[in-house]
Amino acid sequence: MGVKLGILGLGTVGTGTVQLLQDKSFRHPLLEEVEIYRVGVRSLDKPRAVTLPESVLTTELEAIVIDPAVDIVVEVMGGLEPARSLILKGIENGKHVVTANKAVISRFGDEIFTAANQAGVYVMLEAAVGGGIPVIQPLKQSLSVNRIHTVTGIINGTTNYILTRMQTEGGNFSDVLADAQRLGYAEADPTADVDGLDAADKIAILASLAFGGRIKLKDVYSEGIRQVSKTDIAYAEKLGFVIKLLAIAQSAAPLAAIANRTTPSSPSSPSSPSSPSSPLISVRVHPTLVPKAHPLASINGVNNAILIEGEPIGQVMFFGPGAGAGATASAVSSDILNLVAALKKSKTALNPLLACAHQDYCQIVPMAELVTRFYARFLTKDQPGVIGKLGTCFGNHGVSLESVVQTGFQGELAEIVVVTHDVREGDFRQALTEIQSLTAVDSIPSLLRVV
Repeated sequence: MGVKLGILGLGTVGTGTVQLLQDKSFRHPLLEEVEIYRVGVRSLDKPRAVTLPESVLTTELEAIVIDPAVDIVVEVMGGLEPARSLILKGIENGKHVVTANKAVISRFGDEIFTAANQAGVYVMLEAAVGGGIPVIQPLKQSLSVNRIHTVTGIINGTTNYILTRMQTEGGNFSDVLADAQRLGYAEADPTADVDGLDAADKIAILASLAFGGRIKLKDVYSEGIRQVSKTDIAYAEKLGFVIKLLAIAQSAAPLAAIANRTTPSSPSSPSSPSSPSSPLISVRVHPTLVPKAHPLASINGVNNAILIEGEPIGQVMFFGPGAGAGATASAVSSDILNLVAALKKSKTALNPLLACAHQDYCQIVPMAELVTRFYARFLTKDQPGVIGKLGTCFGNHGVSLESVVQTGFQGELAEIVVVTHDVREGDFRQALTEIQSLTAVDSIPSLLRVV
């Protein structure tokens, strides 16, 4: 008996998925048991790159998710609504779900997974993060025996493409963005990409899997790349770094160990419900100076990569195309294959390595408690003793400087670049407040974290 799919959406990803499922030669034999039973579309008359029987296509999407014959709902339509409502309606009707929709999962995962657990169905989301890169299932299965310390990712191809071209060509952000839009690498409205929102959706999902707790998207700190200038790209190069938009989820244990050696502060209350055993983590997205020897420094163009560090495994990196019809269809179809295998074994008991097991929320470390290194660029009046005054202000707040370089002049103003040792962000911000009050300091045009 075959497994019947109800596919919601026949755009780029939906078309790629149908093409893969129709071309079963030399693929896993379990795909022979998959039947494309219904496909929901906006228009029946639109020309398509795939051929399907007229009886398969329908504009009645809700009819698909309540159809008793449908075993698996494959949501590849994107957007928040009606995707969220259709997923929930499918779950309510006992359907397993495969989705590529990171926005729905990151915002409504609590609601969706609670409903799925109550209904005894699976929600699979390999395609939601990293395109064709297999990272979701490894986190749920192969790496689940490890104690994960850090997940660090370049998980937005648009921003990585822009930063790569700024690095290799010395271009301005606005010029490279305009060219990326012309070439189709950036959307007409690039806000979700360049402001870090897309990466925030994805790191929320990865953090939840890596640390075994649910994440509220509003707790994820998000900072984009609009403020990264070609000047900072050039200085990073001189200092032995490249600039990447990193999404980072990190256990707070190593952060706390360093923070205890700096200025103590009272812990903040978690912003979401949690149990006493809930993991304490930092989750954030921001442009970052990455040493050239770091595994993520060489990830260029539209490619994605996720570096996972844990015990006892050490470092594991997943690299590949982060988007595209073929890559995403591969991830969607792998989830379908996993479900077919699970349903052959049991249609009642859920496999705990495929289902969502955690129900408590992670506790999120406030950004003021983050311990990291910083790069800062100052424009100052050309006066004797300015560097000394900067050093005194930093010292007053326990900020240790790794390097201080007076790099040149912009007009009549001297340009000074500093890189710090590990410091608690709250202390560093207090030092900057004091520095900004100095009459010799004109402005602080750049402030970036260093991995």
